Amino acid sequence: MSENVEIQLQTSRQDNGRVVISPEVIEVITSLAAQEVEGVAHLRGSFASGVAERLGRRSSGKGIKVDMQEEEAVIDVYITAAYGKSIPDTARQIQKNIVETLDTMTAIKTREVNVHVTGVELPEALENPKE
Repeated sequence: MSENVEIQLQTSRQDNGRVVISPEVIEVITSLAAQEVEGVAHLRGSFASGVAERLGRRSSGKGIKVDMQEEEAVIDVYITAAYGKSIPDTARQIQKNIVETLDTMTAIKTREVNVHVTGVELPEALENPKE
């Protein structure tokens, strides 16, 4: 989870006020953008997010770490890849989708998106072969 700070967007003098985006919003957008990519089985959550989910609290930003550095975001994404898909192609598509989605939805620029592949999910046929 990212640090508890609000992100203020640059505004011009003609604007009616300021726009502030919570880091949790960035995590959710990033999470959804990553999960849209074919080849992502799921995002890896932390121990804390796993406990929270068992207690009934949903963590939409699990597997995502956002670090705001000056005016840009540094994002770490932790995924489990789907077996049979190209991991390098999947990682590149995750990076592209996150950068484009954050820019479109929030106007926040991304310095880097680091994809960490923490496992591979096997299809059921490979997990439980017929005897």
